[in-house]
Amino acid sequence: MAKVLIITGDAAESLEVMYPYQRLLEEGYEVDIAAPSKKKLQFVVHDFVDGFDTYTEKLGYTWDADLAFADVDPADYVALVVPGGRAPEFIRNDEDCKRIVQHFMANDLPVAQLCHAAQVMAAAGTLQGRRTAAYPALQPDVEAAGAEFVDGAGVVDGLMVSARAWPDHPTWMREFMQVLRAKAPAA
Repeated sequence: MAKVLIITGDAAESLEVMYPYQRLLEEGYEVDIAAPSKKKLQFVVHDFVDGFDTYTEKLGYTWDADLAFADVDPADYVALVVPGGRAPEFIRNDEDCKRIVQHFMANDLPVAQLCHAAQVMAAAGTLQGRRTAAYPALQPDVEAAGAEFVDGAGVVDGLMVSARAWPDHPTWMREFMQVLRAKAPAA
């Protein structure tokens, strides 16, 4: 069975981890979640409240990481998913996290990333010359990394599929599943 890797950490957006995790399992892929260390992760829920200029954050699900970034052999996986939330601002500083992202991008393997995941992609040096969506507030970061910011729900650039945030899940995952099935079928 083909394996897909999700890289994340504490304060990841609950929906942005759990939706692709469950969708990939449903499709027949084996899925591992890696984080800075193998531990129980605390996810969060980002929501919008009238009168606030930005999203609010509440505690979300907890979930066990299957392995630490340092223990990941990216060659064991056919694709990578990088959820958003606040986790990317922290995990982007991890050298093993960057090594993992660089492997998938350099080897032209399917990558799904959304929301604040663009911070991880930029830190790994993999956005230069690409087209990507991200949480709209990250447009300056995306452009500073040498990429074209696209305000879209399912932006496909080669084998990388990006989106703005969890409201884009249906389009984002539909596009990613097409890319993934074509490049690396589940069975």
